[in-house]
Amino acid sequence: MSQNSHLSVAPSTAHVHAAGETIGRHRHDYHQLVYVSTGVLAVRTERGTWVASRDRAVWTPARMWHGHRVYGESSVHTLGFPSDTAPLPVDSPTVLAVDDLLRELFIACTEPGLPAAELRRLRAVVHDRLRRAHLRPLTLPTARDPRLAHACRVVEDDLGQPRTIAWLARRVGVGERTLTRLFRTEFGMTYPRWRTNTRVFHAMIQLAEGATVTGTARRCGWATTSAFIDTFAQTMGRTPGAYRSAARRADPSDPTASEPTGGDAGRR
Repeated sequence: MSQNSHLSVAPSTAHVHAAGETIGRHRHDYHQLVYVSTGVLAVRTERGTWVASRDRAVWTPARMWHGHRVYGESSVHTLGFPSDTAPLPVDSPTVLAVDDLLRELFIACTEPGLPAAELRRLRAVVHDRLRRAHLRPLTLPTARDPRLAHACRVVEDDLGQPRTIAWLARRVGVGERTLTRLFRTEFGMTYPRWRTNTRVFHAMIQLAEGATVTGTARRCGWATTSAFIDTFAQTMGRTPGAYRSAARRADPSDPTASEPTGGDAGRR
């Protein structure tokens, strides 16, 4: 069921969510910033899907319908901003890089029982830092054309296979030039770029849920683990092993806890 949120004050909260938990389609009268200190959270709108993780936060403008899905046990921090106070764009969700200072500020602002005066000072610093934050888009846009939507489903249903645009066009029954044009006009990117983003997105989910680096590379369609490490690091700014470690809580019973983290050892 879709819901509206009508609150006089834009709230800031922190909660731990179980893996697989969802929050249905809803919208707020205020802008919302979502950050996860552990785990992965996807923000889904009619325009596409945006991903929040330990080094990326998602900004959702006021009155935009959206839903959430959690991957891996996740510590989720949400900061609300009044609709007339927007340090970030208000026409579309935005993904921004989270440095060490912003990370600590987000966590501090969602601390329960924080005195109002201290919270105001912290939020003033957050507001200033957000205006200078580096935007790091990793978006899975939603296809409107049914031919493009069909093509996207075919690829996502079997990421392990390296499908070419020519093969994909034949499979969905459209011309290769037409399909190439649809990726560019609807998504603003080439088919290879979209497929890479899609594979990285699914890799983020699998790593947050505890999958190994090697297994994730294979299931998401990389020919070698080293190729996966290189692509993931270029896209996310850290190796998949480092990302996995940061996304998950320490668990001594985790049998993959000693797996190489994606440096030299991870390339064997």
